[in-house]
Amino acid sequence: MLKLAVFDFDSTLMDGETIDFFAEELGLGEQVSKITEAAMSGELDFFESLQQRVGLLKGLEYSVVERISQNLPYMKGARETIAELKAMGMKVVCFSGGFRSATGYAKNILGYDADFSNVLHHKNQILTGLVGGDMMFNYSKGDMLIRLQGLLGVSEDETLVCGDGANDLSMFAHAGTRVAFCAREILRKEANIVIETKDLTQILGKIKC
Repeated sequence: MLKLAVFDFDSTLMDGETIDFFAEELGLGEQVSKITEAAMSGELDFFESLQQRVGLLKGLEYSVVERISQNLPYMKGARETIAELKAMGMKVVCFSGGFRSATGYAKNILGYDADFSNVLHHKNQILTGLVGGDMMFNYSKGDMLIRLQGLLGVSEDETLVCGDGANDLSMFAHAGTRVAFCAREILRKEANIVIETKDLTQILGKIKC
């Protein structure tokens, strides 16, 4: 019986990449998007790519970060799927290599129980180009999942994970139900459920609770 569901945020619970939206404000959308895609496809180390991308955001006003973070397009079916999983008695958590400004705001809208992500450093309300947090490395999601399973007393077989990119691989290694959602090939190969259309409710018909 499934007891824990962990979802990626960018391109999973949210339709797009938060950092790409930030970069567009500086006219750097295409440049940052290319780095994001290479990282999600497993071609770049996630930590190095995150540092590089956030460095390009230096000088952006934090008020712009907040405005964008509070107006992101959530994925079709995200609210309904989370509500249904919680109704089944599952804890639902978000792990994101993105940012708390987005995942923290979305928590009450989408209804998940907790979020673990990174924080954009700012001084005098201006981004410094630095970042810190729980989800900065290729192994971060797997490491956090193991700790969360231990805290909640949940086994791998009782765990569902859902993501789209290479930095989700580490949590796929510790879950019995592994959902690749409109995912890169590197993640699809490790999944036992593959969703190819942007509608999270499709997960509900494929899981065994």
